[in-house]
Amino acid sequence: MDASASPAAPVPDPAAPGRPVPAPVPPTRLRRLAAPAGVMAAVVGAFGYVATVDPNEPGHYPVCPLLRLTGLLCPGCGGLRSAHAFAHGDLLTALGANAAAVAGYLVFAVVWVVWAVRASRGRPVRIGLAPAHWWAVGAVLLAFSVVRNLPFGSWLAP
Repeated sequence: MDASASPAAPVPDPAAPGRPVPAPVPPTRLRRLAAPAGVMAAVVGAFGYVATVDPNEPGHYPVCPLLRLTGLLCPGCGGLRSAHAFAHGDLLTALGANAAAVAGYLVFAVVWVVWAVRASRGRPVRIGLAPAHWWAVGAVLLAFSVVRNLPFGSWLAP
């Protein structure tokens, strides 16, 4: 491989022929970690707010529109109570409020760690889920919603 083909070799400037343009400088580790750190800061801020403002007290948060209009629990019903309990370290109460939300917190944590590690090493994160995977997630959430609204699944209701 000759030296002109290496990524660090200067590239000729099309505006000024004969004058090389320096190769772009790769981002530093701190810059690569900025996006994962920003996302984690937003999540910590949101959980901090929900931990401080108790969703179990009426009037702080709006009622789920589906619950208000139909009396049916959606997959997100109990999610704020779950986040409140999770932020206070009460895992059993969090699971009782919304088990799907707790599973979502754990999936987020794993994906975030993979993202942060790959970003620190300068590698891109590719989460290539096929449409079948997205349909499966939707089917699981739909089944969760149906079961928690039936008498035998009342243990899944918040």
